[in-house]
Amino acid sequence: MKLRFLPLMVSAALVAPVASSALASNAGQVLEPARADVPASVAVWKDDKAKMDAFISELIGKMTLQEKIGQLDLQSGFRNNTGPFVNEDYENQIKRGQVGAVFNSYGADFARSLQQMAVEETRLGVPLMIAHDIIHGHKTIFPQSLGEVASWDPELVKLGAKIAAREATADGIMWTFAPMADLVRDPRWGRVSEAVGEDTYLTSVMSVARVQGFQGDDLSKHDTMLATAKHFVGYGLAQGGRDYHTTDVSEHELWTTQMPQFKAMVDAGVATFMTSFNDLNGTPATGSKFLLTDVLRDKWGFEGFVVTDYTAVNELVPHGYARDDKHAAEIAFNAGADMDMVGRTYINYLEELIEEGKVDESKIDHSVRLILEMKWRLGLFEDPYRYFDMARAEKEILSDDNKALARDAARRSMVLLKNDNNALPLNQDELRTIALIGPLADSKRDMIGNWAGAGPAHLDHVITLKQGLEERLEGKVKVNVAKGATYAFLREEGSPFAHDRFNYVARQTRDDAALQKQIDEAVKLAKQSDVIVLAIGEQEAFSGEAASRTDLQLPGNQIELMKALKPLGKPMVAVIQSGRPNDLRWESQNLDAILHAWYPGTSGGHAIADVLFGDYNPSGKLPMTFPYNVGQVPVFYNHKSTGRPHDEWTQKVRSQEYTTRYNDAPNSPLYAFGHGLSYSDFQYGEITLSSDTLTLDGELTVSVEITNTGKHAGEEVVQLYTRQMVGSITRPVQELKGFDKVHFDAGETKTVSFTLTADDLAFYRADMSWGSEPGDFQVMVGTASDNVQRLSFKLID
Repeated sequence: MKLRFLPLMVSAALVAPVASSALASNAGQVLEPARADVPASVAVWKDDKAKMDAFISELIGKMTLQEKIGQLDLQSGFRNNTGPFVNEDYENQIKRGQVGAVFNSYGADFARSLQQMAVEETRLGVPLMIAHDIIHGHKTIFPQSLGEVASWDPELVKLGAKIAAREATADGIMWTFAPMADLVRDPRWGRVSEAVGEDTYLTSVMSVARVQGFQGDDLSKHDTMLATAKHFVGYGLAQGGRDYHTTDVSEHELWTTQMPQFKAMVDAGVATFMTSFNDLNGTPATGSKFLLTDVLRDKWGFEGFVVTDYTAVNELVPHGYARDDKHAAEIAFNAGADMDMVGRTYINYLEELIEEGKVDESKIDHSVRLILEMKWRLGLFEDPYRYFDMARAEKEILSDDNKALARDAARRSMVLLKNDNNALPLNQDELRTIALIGPLADSKRDMIGNWAGAGPAHLDHVITLKQGLEERLEGKVKVNVAKGATYAFLREEGSPFAHDRFNYVARQTRDDAALQKQIDEAVKLAKQSDVIVLAIGEQEAFSGEAASRTDLQLPGNQIELMKALKPLGKPMVAVIQSGRPNDLRWESQNLDAILHAWYPGTSGGHAIADVLFGDYNPSGKLPMTFPYNVGQVPVFYNHKSTGRPHDEWTQKVRSQEYTTRYNDAPNSPLYAFGHGLSYSDFQYGEITLSSDTLTLDGELTVSVEITNTGKHAGEEVVQLYTRQMVGSITRPVQELKGFDKVHFDAGETKTVSFTLTADDLAFYRADMSWGSEPGDFQVMVGTASDNVQRLSFKLID
């Protein structure tokens, strides 16, 4: 078959930002050159714009300055804790008409009560927007975001967002702070669990899919909601992998890897943007006119509104960029941040700043208009209570259909990292007993992961691995369960943890006798069993916001447990749950099979059982590299070559001495970007090209014949990469340009084709102009970034 890639593919022309080469207002930051063939984005909304403009103009004309500023304020309720503090007076503030939106306040009845305050107890009755962090589900929880992307299936990702929107909008929520599109290369950073991975192209495709899933094609429908492109921009490159830290990014890196996914979401019509916590090249993003006005509005044509992250305006002060909160409000608002999240700097200081001439009231009117436009598009002025439907909530939320879809998403997301001697799938007919050992064997809270929305309040619906195996086996195979180890951070007696106040993260003082007793019990149980299934990984709170780590090995004494089980000679299969790439050196060297399940969600236990027993053939691929050890970090597939490249496999050791390498570890990661095994065997034929040359206005077809030589039907993610051999700046050794997830019956052969054009080879050249350069290229097709075939071609004038 011939593919121009995927229906959701965002072409290079669309992804490329549009801008001017003139210096921006921030010193040292350059807007890239304008392109006549790519106009600034213009969202297409299904509304009567003239009618909307007339209504909003009349409403703004009736507002006092205090009421206008109130629309620029976002407050948090108490139903979730997602930041450092909550304003306890927020309900009275609503009644004063000084709140534009509220989050962490879900539940149809409760959210309705807040809306009644705004509509029925204020002078003008302007309705609230109710928001929440709907990241990978509302109450039916889909796989952790990074795991869901491991499906390499944009339609599945879109469906997950769509189901989340259906549930949330029935429960009083009409705005989500997702998708997160920060490019991530450092697994020490906890928020990689919320991200898409290390590749800009994949991040663009999946972020657009999520926007489409949340917003649908009409925001006025009762089951769609506003999406938020976050965090703008550079947050994922925090120094040291430590949350909220500084990012320092070159111009080429900024425009090549950080910006395209956000431009793609603008083109897809995303309704709102969120600023990031970090400073970018010396300017905090929340105070960057360059980002929020020069790029986002003036060059990209974004028509929605910008909200700050949680107290990000106030944080301009400790950044050393503002003298005090008043100065911070002046900077952030004039930079282009329309709505202040929680910090109340706009409420407290904008009126005074207008009187002093430091803020223009016409800009207040403009920001208010942008926010009221979204309320109009959501249908709130027509019916402010349309999202508080108890009957629809009862029917929609946690329905059997939703849980079945979450189960399918979970099993499609799992990545089979290792499978020596076909240890998986397990054969039920050959088993009498299974030893299910590990701290994650029967943990409902850990199944749904971090940023799980309202999921933690509905753990009775969550299926653990123990439950999933027992229901799958129906008593025909006995499942013996032992915890065996702890996944807590262990400390020696008397040595403090830096952050013991966060008691939701499992920490304990090391007690060797108690830990050994757990291990002994697990070993005893394993001796009586035919196979050992290890339920290991990280507590869900070990990743997510403010959850950075310096050690990527599995925490606690889980490795000690496995070392004790290894001498038994039993088959050992690991199911790993975590929200990040871990250091799995010991596991990779000693276990028979490793299935990475991420945090699989509400129906995760059923999904894992489906994969372990071959009811579903795993098809996931890694969206992020797994390092050999933490010392390699950051390690990612599309790095550049050096003047002294290292050949990992050369026999000429002396000739490789003065090359870019480590003395104590390989350069190559443990598991590469795009890696993922199957119970099928996919044999790739030789790739072919329609020509060995490509013209600037032509096309090049890349084809490969693939056969499933295994006994199982399955899906293969066929990946297309290119490399420019010589450029006006140094170029990556690989760049993902396309992929296709193809189903094969056992024994079936298919031809998979991709089409390349000169636009697919374009990049920001030495002078920051956008375009392709004639010369030599390689094209690569394969099953992972480190397992490809290569052919050469020329791009010619």
